Order: sequence, then structure tokens, then C-alpha cells
Amino acid sequence: MKTISWEDADIFINLESIPEATIIQYFRTLNNSEFMTTAQLFAEQGRLNPPFDKTVQGRNEIAQYLEKEAKGMRFCPESGEMLSSNSIETQDQIQGKVQIKLFTVNVTWLIQLNSAKEITMVEVKLLASLNDLLKFNHS
Repeated sequence: MKTISWEDADIFINLESIPEATIIQYFRTLNNSEFMTTAQLFAEQGRLNPPFDKTVQGRNEIAQYLEKEAKGMRFCPESGEMLSSNSIETQDQIQGKVQIKLFTVNVTWLIQLNSAKEITMVEVKLLASLNDLLKFNHS
């Protein structure tokens, strides 16, 4: 996989272990700051469960949240696996990193898709302790 740098305008995403186009599109649109397009990948009542914030539900709310909170971040998926699949939904787990200007943090994304390939839920888990993150607080 290509090394990802902060200056890359279009992050290269190679998730051979996740063949689902919706998930690839999710990361591409996030990295291009196309937050309304990202939100349209969600089911009408889809949910985003960000770390340290309450659940955001619905396309408009997700777009607004991403516009406010995700600007300037780079989402760098590195590997993934399908956890479960049935006729109603699939659930995938993606490992990777999120880059902001001050630091990079390891992340796991749990992504559920319905049978129409719409995102019903994204749960983001930071793989760092709160103390690790507070080290970067420059306020």
C-alpha cells in the first residue's frame, strides 16, 4: 500500500479484504471533504457513533456533524475484515489511522450495511487512551 502523507489530496485506499464499494466510497468522500455525499451513503435513519460524542442519526445530521468535526482530517484505512453477513445486513471492521495536523491516532471502524448497500451504522473507536490524547492538547 502507498505511504500516506498529510499533503495527499486523494488518499489511496486499498482494502482488498473488503470488497464492498460503499465502504471504499465512504473513505474517499470523507477524505475529499464531500460530507453531504458521505452522508448520502447512509440509510435514511443511519447512525454515526463518533468517539467522545453522542450518536448522530439521519443523513442531514451526519453531514452537518462531519462538516463541523471532520474537516482537515485524513482517514487512512489499512485493513479490514467481514465480521458477519446475512440477507439483511453485513458488518465489517476496518483498522487504520486518522491523521490531524498535530498527531495520528489508530482507529477501528465498525460499519454495518443493509441489503441495499446503504450504511446503517458506523462506530468509530479510537485505539488510544484519553491520557494519550490529552498529551496533544495545546490550549
